[in-house]
Amino acid sequence: MTAPVILLPGLLNDSRLWRHQTRTLASRHEVLFADLTHDDSLAAMARRVLSVAPPRFRLAGLSMGGYVCMEIMRQASERVERLALLDTTARPDAPEQSQRRRDAMRIAKIGGFDKIMPGMLPNLLCARSQADADITELVKEMARTVGKDAFIRQQTAIMARPDSRESLARIRCPTLILCGAEDALTPPDRHEEMAELIPGSKLVVVADCGHLSPIEQPEAVTAALMEWLE
Repeated sequence: MTAPVILLPGLLNDSRLWRHQTRTLASRHEVLFADLTHDDSLAAMARRVLSVAPPRFRLAGLSMGGYVCMEIMRQASERVERLALLDTTARPDAPEQSQRRRDAMRIAKIGGFDKIMPGMLPNLLCARSQADADITELVKEMARTVGKDAFIRQQTAIMARPDSRESLARIRCPTLILCGAEDALTPPDRHEEMAELIPGSKLVVVADCGHLSPIEQPEAVTAALMEWLE
């Protein structure tokens, strides 16, 4: 019996981020989703995932979910059989990134939460995806479901994330690193850096794709995850 696959979402995402992958993976693997909406630190998010996870599992996360993956590897690497880091970075926030997060949190707190996601779309999606109404509506609907309070908690956690580069060299499980070629938030060079630091890892760069690769290029991402698992 193979270990289950746990999928971790990004900021303002829910399980629908992974719906294409789930349909395919579930034919051969048990797929579980983690809820990252309750905590305001990556350490607490990781502990919550570990508290409900089976003793051994495979782990994949996108963006914020990738930050939580790296924290799980620090807390309990012996429980993770395989690791996939999608559209994420091992680096901490730069000062200007943290300031943008604080600005967005302030807007959310004074009643402007609904304005935040439309303004984020150009950084989250490549130009082709921005022109796809199904994709943009899904991204906005996930944000509405996650909501303002969880958004503030998630941003607080992301701003305080550590520099994970030193810890990556200790990862020993089979690792996939994947990103969109047009990812504006965590560009390919950040993934090349992680691939160089994690021994034996595989790097996949998906063409015509931005930051939300599982919904922008679902077939390519699903194929890469299937190969990673098998």
